[in-house]
Amino acid sequence: MADDGPVEHGYPHLETVQAAITALYRRLSYDTVRTFATSVAPADVAFCDTDDLHLGAQRVARELVRHFRLPDARPVVSFRRMRHAATVELTAGPEYFIELNDRFRTHRRDIGAALAHEITHVYLHRLGLSFPGTRDNEILTDTAAAYLGAGWLLLDAFREHGESSQKLGYLTPEEFGYVLAKRALVFGEDPSPWFTSPQGYEAYAEGMARARRDGRQPPLTAAGWAGRRRYARDRRRARTHGPVPPTRPAVPYSFTSDGQEPLRVSFPCPTCHQRVRVPVRGRIRARCALCRTVLECDT
Repeated sequence: MADDGPVEHGYPHLETVQAAITALYRRLSYDTVRTFATSVAPADVAFCDTDDLHLGAQRVARELVRHFRLPDARPVVSFRRMRHAATVELTAGPEYFIELNDRFRTHRRDIGAALAHEITHVYLHRLGLSFPGTRDNEILTDTAAAYLGAGWLLLDAFREHGESSQKLGYLTPEEFGYVLAKRALVFGEDPSPWFTSPQGYEAYAEGMARARRDGRQPPLTAAGWAGRRRYARDRRRARTHGPVPPTRPAVPYSFTSDGQEPLRVSFPCPTCHQRVRVPVRGRIRARCALCRTVLECDT
């Protein structure tokens, strides 16, 4: 939790975020991911200043448990002074003890955001899905919360006013916006009307621009002129001299050949980021085996 301190911006964790999206599809399957097509509704997690603190927190927690389809998980929410925004005790259940920072006693509208992160921890714990290392595992949790329909609350808790700031979660605001945009492009659900934070809305717009660029990389037919020209040059080099590692880190594709089969190109699926491998033979239509996205390519 960044509180009245500098907020990191940009995409420093983008590679881990993309790996987390891939991991979600691999662990949950396409069909299960589709069951999260509807996000947590703002009205269901709203918290009024006149609400009883503990009863209100329990109500919001139960709504998030319902969203993640954890009917036998019972969250018990309490408040105490602590450094972090919240913690959860991960056990076999059925009760999960969640502690929230005392500051939420007076910042009640952000209680849903803190609970969204912690209950996503419970969900991933029950799935047995985790990344090695605390940092990467927390990034996985934020990404899962956003992609599965609860993480817009975390971005809405981001606020900057001069030297004062608040951010919950481990992703930067733009990375939260990126994951929410990825979700919006898949499910056709626009979360922008739900943002009460102007800074959160701006981060979502920035993330959407970045997410759309994923679908405009060669060899996809939607790639721009410069990308297509660069791809054609790299393809000629691969045909003449054989596949070589890309010399530019920003290049998402690579060519492969074992000498017996035609030249092939692999590139990340713009939806789930699993590598897709197709033959180099002009215009083709490919389908990602993981997320079932149909990809129009010009290889």
